[in-house]
Amino acid sequence: MTDPTPPDSDRLTRFLLQNAGVRGVRVHLRETWQHINGRGPYPAQIQELLGEASAAAALFTGHAKVDGRLSVQLRASGPLRTLFAECTAAGTIRGIARYDEDDAPTMSRDLRALGDDAVLALTIENPSKGRDPMRYQGLVSLASESLSGAFEDYFRQSEQLPTRVLLVADGTHAAGLMLQKLPGDEGDDDGWNRAGILFDTLSTSELLEWPAETLLARLFPDDAPQVLGEKPLSFACSCSRERVEGMLLSLGAEEARAAVIDGEARIICEFCGQSYRFTPAEIETLLSLPSTPLDAPERLQ
Repeated sequence: MTDPTPPDSDRLTRFLLQNAGVRGVRVHLRETWQHINGRGPYPAQIQELLGEASAAAALFTGHAKVDGRLSVQLRASGPLRTLFAECTAAGTIRGIARYDEDDAPTMSRDLRALGDDAVLALTIENPSKGRDPMRYQGLVSLASESLSGAFEDYFRQSEQLPTRVLLVADGTHAAGLMLQKLPGDEGDDDGWNRAGILFDTLSTSELLEWPAETLLARLFPDDAPQVLGEKPLSFACSCSRERVEGMLLSLGAEEARAAVIDGEARIICEFCGQSYRFTPAEIETLLSLPSTPLDAPERLQ
C-alpha cells in the first residue's frame, strides 16, 4: 500500500496568493501528532479533536506574532473535560486530553453539545522584560459544530478580516489550512470570493495527503501562489525539574511533604511521561530556600 504521507510532513508553510490578495498557512503533522496521540489511547472523537487542536496551535503561530507560545485550550464538565494543545515559536508542539472514560466513547463531535459551561480559549504568551510574560487571551465562541468553524468565526470577528480554516486529524496524521484576506484592497475584485470557492473544493483527505506544493498548485493555479517561508515542527515538552520544583513549592510545605510516598515524591508529566523523583531531604531543601516564584508546569500528575 502506498504511504499517503506527504514528503513535507511535520512542517508549517506560509504562503501568499498574490493575484487574490490572500495570505495563508498550511500545517501537516505526522511524527509530531503520533507522539502526542501515543499518550492515549483516546476515543475516536477525542482523538480527532486533539489532533485538530494540535494542528490549529501550530497553524496560528504562522499567522500571529508569537515569540513564546500559543495554546488552544477547551474546558468542559461533560464527557470531554480538557483539551489542550500548545506550539512554541521554535515549532515544538505538545498536547493532551482528559475525559470521562464511561461517557467519552459515545460523545458527540458537535462542539455545541459540550454544555453551557464549556470554554474554548486561544492564549499567546510572549517574553517580556519583566518576570511575567505578556499574555493575550481570546475566548472562542462555541456556536459552531466544529473547531474549524469556531476558529473561522473567532478570527473573522476579532480581526475584522474574512478568514477560512480547515482542520482534520486521524490516527496517523493531522493537518490544517488557513486563508485570510489581506487588509486593504490588495488583489483583484473577485480574489477573496474565488479563493473561498476553491477552498471549499478541498477535501479533508486531500489536505492530509497533498504536499504544500501540490496543494497550492492544484487549488490556486491562477493566483500566483508564493511560498513565504517554512518551519519544521516536532514534539517537545517544556517540563523540567525546575518547573516541577516550582509546582511543589506552590503546594505549600504540608502538601509538598505529603507527596512523599514510600520514601520519595514521584511526579510524572502527563504530556511526555517524564518522571521526576524527590527524596524527603530534597523536599526539605526546597522548602528552606528563599521564596522566589518559579514557573510551574500547567499540568502534572
